[in-house]
Order: sequence, then C-alpha cells, then structure tokens
Amino acid sequence: MLKLVIFGTMFSTIDLMELIIIYPKLFLISVPTLIIVLFWYIFCKSTGSRIFLVDFACYKPQKNQQICRQNFLNRSSRELKFNSDTLEFMDRILQRSGLGDKTYVSKGLLRDPLDMSTKAAKEEVEMAVFGAIDELLLKTGVRCEEIGILVSVCGVFNIMPSLSSVIVKRYKLREDIRSYNMTGMGCSAGLIALGLVQNLLKVLDNSYALLVTTESTTDNVYKGNDRSKLLSNCVFRVGAVALLLSNKPSDQNTSKYELIHTVRSQTANNDRSYNCIFMAEDEQGHRGISINKDLLYAAMKTIRSNISTVAPLVLPLSEQFRYLMNIIVRRFRTGSKMDPDFSRAIDHFFPHVGGKPVLDDLQKKLGFSDEQMEASRMTLYRFGNTSNSSIWYEVAYAEAKGRVKKGDTLWQIAFGSGFKCSSVIWRATRSIDRDEMNPWRDEIDEFPVDVSEIEPLSDLFLTSK
Repeated sequence: MLKLVIFGTMFSTIDLMELIIIYPKLFLISVPTLIIVLFWYIFCKSTGSRIFLVDFACYKPQKNQQICRQNFLNRSSRELKFNSDTLEFMDRILQRSGLGDKTYVSKGLLRDPLDMSTKAAKEEVEMAVFGAIDELLLKTGVRCEEIGILVSVCGVFNIMPSLSSVIVKRYKLREDIRSYNMTGMGCSAGLIALGLVQNLLKVLDNSYALLVTTESTTDNVYKGNDRSKLLSNCVFRVGAVALLLSNKPSDQNTSKYELIHTVRSQTANNDRSYNCIFMAEDEQGHRGISINKDLLYAAMKTIRSNISTVAPLVLPLSEQFRYLMNIIVRRFRTGSKMDPDFSRAIDHFFPHVGGKPVLDDLQKKLGFSDEQMEASRMTLYRFGNTSNSSIWYEVAYAEAKGRVKKGDTLWQIAFGSGFKCSSVIWRATRSIDRDEMNPWRDEIDEFPVDVSEIEPLSDLFLTSK
C-alpha cells in the first residue's frame, strides 16, 4: 500500500481518499497551495545561487576639469620644472597614447600652484566615489540600509580610516555591514574585487553588495626626470564606478546583467612580470611608478594564461574541436597556428585600456572586429586610463550606442601590476535603453573617432635587467 508523509504525519492512500471525500473544500484549497509553495521553492532554489548586477554608475567629472594635451604639457613645464628632454619625451607619449583633448584631471592639479597634498588627493577620491554612488542610488532606488556588503578599491592612494570607512560614514550604512578595502592591486583590482563579492554573495543570502572602484591622480604625480616613471603622469585620469550586485531572486527581471564566470591569473613568480610595473623612488628621492618594456611580455604571458582558462568556459564545442585539431595537425606537419575565434561566443569585448599595443595584439589574437574593440579605444580617447574603473566606461559606451541586447554575452578583461589578469563573463538579462543615465549620453553621437593613425608606444621604455 502506498503511504505518504505530509507535515510529519504518515497517510495511506485509503486515508487520503477518505479525507478528500469528507473534506472536499479543504482538498481544493490545500492542493493548489502546496503546488504554489513547491514551485516557489524550486524557483528560489534555481535562482538562489545566481548573482545579478542590478546597475552601475560611472562618474563624469565637471567640465572645468577637462585638460587638453598642450595645456597638460604647459602646466607640467611651469609647475613641475621638468627638463627639456623630459618634456619632449612626455609630448611623444601624449601624441601616441590614444588620449583625446577632453580627459579629466583632479582639481588639485589645476590649481596654481599645484596642490598634491593628501587633503587634495582625498578630495579627488571623495568627489569621484560619492558622485558615482549618488547616481547609482538614484538609478536603483535601493536604500542605504538595504546594503549588506561593501567593497572599495583604490590602487595607490591609501588613507586611515580607510576608504570603505569613509563611505560607511557618508551614507550611514549598517553597523553589521561586511566592509572591505583593497589597495595596491593595480588596474585589475576592480575585477578581482568582483570575485570577492561573488564569494560573499554565495554565503550571504538575500543581500545587496556595493562595489566602488577609483584611483587618485593627485597622489600619483611623479616629479622627476626618469623616463620609465613618466607614463603614469601622462595617461592616468580621474574616474570611478559604483556597482550594485544582488543575489535576490526578485531582482532577476529588473537587473541588467547576470554574473556567469570570474577567472583570475597571475605571474608574480616570474621576475620579468613582477618588475615590469614597480613603485620606487628615483635617485633624487621622487616617488613614481616605473613601467618598462617587459610590460608587453608580462601582459601577453598572463593574458594567455587567463584566456586558456576562459576558453573552455565560453567557446562552443565546435570551435574548441577546430582549435584542438589545428594543434594535432601542427604536431605532424608544418602549418599556420590558428587562434580560437572568441567572436563566435562573445558579443561584446571590453579589455582594459592599458595601451594601444596590447589592444592591437588582443584584437588580432582573439578575432574581434573593429566594432567590438571600439568601446575600449573610444574610452581611452575620451576618458583616458581611469585604472580599475576603465572597463565600466567601456560597457557604458556600448549601452549608450544601444548595442546591448537581452541574452548578449559580455567579456571584461583587465590586467595590471603583479602581473595579474582577471576576466569576468556577464549575460545581459534585458536590452539596455540607450537613453539611460550614462557618462556618454550627451555626446555619444560624436563617436567613434578615427585613432588608427596613432603610432605605438613600444620604443619608449628601458628593458629591465
């Protein structure tokens, strides 16, 4: 005889039939209710481990913070007392960097004389971070007391109390909030922080997480004449992004993206990779970030390692098989090497805007079109290198162009000192309205601009010993 256990009580099929005959109304009410509860349980189970990006906001500085290349050189000559060789070298960097004439610097670097104090650096960071968070809260409508996780990222500038504490104080966040502050991890830190948020949301149910990334240009100014330390002066600019992530099933249909994969690689155990970006003082005691020719070697080595992990996660089986067959054939006879075609699996590609040579090499090796590389090149041109927040200005560009459609797959890849490389794969949960709040909204029709004639920077740095 079939027996069932309901709410801890065992019933035989005969008992159930008697209950149905005696209490038909109870049966008609309870069965649909049980079905609804069952379906809700299955739904929550299927979405409970999923993580969504509700929305994000990129900070756009005030127009009076824009600086053209010539004005940048003039101020450097007048205020920092660089010698003529250094100024000529910086001019070459600016001509070849891919930056346009409307990028932003901090207010401290526009004052006469330059204000590079800790107070000015904190002012820059707070303006960017608060501006991004304010817009994010406006866009999402989420209340501050609903946020249970906070991660802040700022690569070089480090204060006490930490940036995360500054944010908690400003927005009166909860006393039990899980807050973390990351520094010193370079331009890939934003995606590394996403991995941390992902792990936290896996164990903290029904939570919102706020992730904020920025950098201080005020605190990064190098005042000496060592060529290897001048690139950061020329290409880094003001920027910040705030992201709101959620593991709440109720946010599934209103969020922009679902987090699919995070992949992290590093090659710090290799001397050339470890030393290619290094903070140190020069012979005169001026602190700066050295960047040498080993940067391209380290970038390609670490990126290849990262891509080899990403490939089986995203490429269709047909493309993986084609790539495998090419490897097998080349073992037995001479033939051209075939790189996997990621454009068959990825709709939007957003590499960090670290430099034109890296972007060119990534496009060639991964098979992406000029349009798929457009967002990164235009971000470098319009906003410069905003460090770990750059890749979000790229996503904002694609959104402003109206290119992101429901079901699209997005790949962000960032790399920086260490040497480290991180990838994040997203899937769009809805089509994005190009008129939403966006740093590109008022000028998107002016882009793209032609940057194809810009020469590379590959001859500008000394090779490490």
